[in-house]
Amino acid sequence: MDVMSTTVEFARMNGLGNKILVIDMRGRRDRVTPGAAIALNADPETRFDQIMAIHDPKAEGTDAFIDILNSDGSKAQACGNGTRCVVQAMAAETGRRVFTFQTVAGILNAEEHADGTISVDMGTPVFEWNHIPLSEEFHDTSRIELQIGPIDAPILHSPSVMSMGNPHAIFWVDRDVMSFDLERFGPLLENHPMFPERANITLAQVTSPSSLTTRTWERGAGLTLACGSAACSAAVSAARTGRTGRNVAITVASATPPGILTIEWRERDDHVVMTGPAEWEWSGTVDPTTGLWLRHDEPETESRAL
Repeated sequence: MDVMSTTVEFARMNGLGNKILVIDMRGRRDRVTPGAAIALNADPETRFDQIMAIHDPKAEGTDAFIDILNSDGSKAQACGNGTRCVVQAMAAETGRRVFTFQTVAGILNAEEHADGTISVDMGTPVFEWNHIPLSEEFHDTSRIELQIGPIDAPILHSPSVMSMGNPHAIFWVDRDVMSFDLERFGPLLENHPMFPERANITLAQVTSPSSLTTRTWERGAGLTLACGSAACSAAVSAARTGRTGRNVAITVASATPPGILTIEWRERDDHVVMTGPAEWEWSGTVDPTTGLWLRHDEPETESRAL
């Protein structure tokens, strides 16, 4: 009789402080349940922004299918920081450096470089209002009518909106992004009627023709230390509106310490390539149904492969 083990291997990792759980579901038919995700997030030791659940490949030519969950148990279509963590874990396991993954948002190609940084091809941005999606038609989504605060002196207004596998709204600000009460405004904007599938909300400050500083409230996760797809969306939106060129260094202000992602919006094919670090913290086993977990002993000597 084919009986699956109740537990699987997992790793606690981070991408610029974006808290990631990489869970190895290969060789299994079940999935990480929303209840398990909620239970894991309720524990301070395993609190996370996204779960990256690695499944056996579904499409020919891919290395794995990645199922992505937010901390509230909902599904996410894309997570660039989490994808870098998956690459680091699988590179340690296989000795390879180049991978192709499938997600619900499409195919992602990724590569670990000799210096340890990891590049992820996040695909092409989507600007059409009904594909982001928005609930109202806008011919030009580089600036839409949406604001928060007094009508004659809004605190935030006129965001650039797009999809990078998931919906994003970029609000341009002219002062320190940390000076805004994003923890207060984020939930209101994430759940605004303009966004039928909710949205990731990012504050972006242009600091030079080739650099931005950002801070993000993530859909389904809340205020996070970093968000890769949001960094990509901010970089693309900055170039699209003439604020920067197509190669941008993003300083993620909320990361500890503040970290940098480099984003290239390639002219030859419109693909967005994100490059940055990933960090292994510790590993253990977890029940993907209940979220009950156990940390491996001697973390200083443990293997960094799943």
